[in-house]
Amino acid sequence: MLAKIRAVIATLSIAFYLPIIIAQIYLTRGHSNGRWARKQCRWFFSFNRLHVERIGEYDKDAQLLVINHQSVTDIIYFEAFHPANICWVAKKQLGEIPLYGHALKGPDMILIDREDKNGIVFLLKEAKKALANHRLIAIFPEGTRSKGGEKFLPFKAGAKILASKLNLRIQPAVLINTRKLYNSSPMEIKTDKARVVLMEAYTPDFSDEHWYEKLQNSMHEVYLKHYHELNLS
Repeated sequence: MLAKIRAVIATLSIAFYLPIIIAQIYLTRGHSNGRWARKQCRWFFSFNRLHVERIGEYDKDAQLLVINHQSVTDIIYFEAFHPANICWVAKKQLGEIPLYGHALKGPDMILIDREDKNGIVFLLKEAKKALANHRLIAIFPEGTRSKGGEKFLPFKAGAKILASKLNLRIQPAVLINTRKLYNSSPMEIKTDKARVVLMEAYTPDFSDEHWYEKLQNSMHEVYLKHYHELNLS
């Protein structure tokens, strides 16, 4: 019962403050896409007494942030604490959600239609614009939220195409227990502690046809190590 009550309070806090952030984004979008307003996401963690332990350092030369996905808090966390002006890659349907969609449209995120055969062309074009404006592109290669267990969902091709076509420096980031930190369906908070591991950034050897599978495997190895530390100790 307490887990549900805490989640309800967290949800209400988002519902209350998100419109304020969105309004500020539109007022300040000419300055780094409303970055100042977006960093106010920090309040979510302090208000709800939720803590994400960070292991590793942000690579300021990275161009593509590749992250496993478990919870809406994944986006909230990186908007709050990453020093870069992030440009998220998300499916177009998210931009059509009332209110929340403006949190993506206002800061000029990349919203792609997965059913459009020209979607990859659009993605590459918009990514080039973002990079030219010194923005960090962030993508969830799983495409949707996993259940937060021991397995990742299969990585989709978007991150692979972005990195290889634009020759990008990648920083992998692994999130552990964020689904337990805050879950919207079912609504619950099972823990007040999660972890993010920032792995070493690198530019892959794109001549290796298996580089993307190796990226997924290395991220999963790191994930399992920390998952076991947090959940099975």
